[in-house]
Amino acid sequence: MSVELPLWRALAGYRVLTALYAVGLGVTAFDHFVRPWAAVAYYAVLVVWTAVTLPRVTGAERCTRRFLAADLTVAVTGILLTPFTDDPARIAGGGPTLPSIWTAGAVLAFALKGGWRWAAIASTAVAAANLIERGAPTRDTVHNVILVWLASIAIGYVVEVARASERTLARALEIEAATRERERLARDIHDSVLQVLAMVQRRGAVIGGEAAELGRLAGEQEIALRTLVSGGLLPVSRTPLDGEPREESVPDDHGPLDLRTLLAPYAGARVSLAEPGAPVPLPPAAARELAAAVGAALDNVRAHAGENARAWILVEDEPAAIVVTVRDDGPGIPEGRLAEAEGEGRLGVAQSIRGRLRDLGGSAELISVPGQGTEVELTVPKSAEGARGKAEKR
Repeated sequence: MSVELPLWRALAGYRVLTALYAVGLGVTAFDHFVRPWAAVAYYAVLVVWTAVTLPRVTGAERCTRRFLAADLTVAVTGILLTPFTDDPARIAGGGPTLPSIWTAGAVLAFALKGGWRWAAIASTAVAAANLIERGAPTRDTVHNVILVWLASIAIGYVVEVARASERTLARALEIEAATRERERLARDIHDSVLQVLAMVQRRGAVIGGEAAELGRLAGEQEIALRTLVSGGLLPVSRTPLDGEPREESVPDDHGPLDLRTLLAPYAGARVSLAEPGAPVPLPPAAARELAAAVGAALDNVRAHAGENARAWILVEDEPAAIVVTVRDDGPGIPEGRLAEAEGEGRLGVAQSIRGRLRDLGGSAELISVPGQGTEVELTVPKSAEGARGKAEKR
């Protein structure tokens, strides 16, 4: 049950009781009215209005702005009508207005509907009407005005805090439910699919031949599936075969993308991925370009380090930049080989990697020692807005 519902119920009861109270005050002071017919007419309108509008104060949905404006008009009209109907000496002596404390109910409705800002606006209108009715500020008038002002603003603030708490609680319950469901699915997958894939990988390696290739693919699928169920990422529907294009399952371009979701598909039997536990947000175009550069680096590993080479991807979210390092255990690149390849028109490193990073305002550093593998460090600064704009145009 919403925490607002008891407040709306209390407001409905308050309006009824204060309407009866205002009528009772009018009956006891009937002999002091200089125009009793006007007072009786107002009290009749007040009672009918209170009774008819009770369904309006059962919740925020039915309590519309038009109703709030009309309700406040009834209250302010009663205050301004008091000098016309009551004895001036009684008014000067601190006598109540025609609606009396029923006016506070109209202000509280603003507080419950729109929070403390709406309450401040409504209480200011009531304060102005009271000052006009008295003709001059008096201690009793100022006291009552400040009391209504502070009470309505405080209640409006409490309502805003309660609504924010409800939203936070609802979000927490959704996350808890999603986490429980993911854990349940992870247990089911671990007890069935992952064990089958692991068995296929082991048996395939023992049998050899085509079964070994099947075992290798099963091992890649096992690692990708473990990444999914343990981290909750959204990798591709399947790990592509060597040379096939990768199909990315990523969100749309509204808002930054989590770089981890784009790199998760690269993890496999011979590619290990180490990433932060928190999201690594980047603009969509920059994230895709950086992931494509990582893919190009892995393509070079497969092409030049051999099918059995292992690779490691390390993602670091630093204060000023995102750094992705791709390292392999291949034979390394002989000195001068990159310049020779570029001269021959092979621009894999120059364009697919360094060119992408240059467009992002970043850099690509390649370190290779013959016999000790190759390391490619890709850096994208977080503050490179102009460079990201270039990437958006690609």
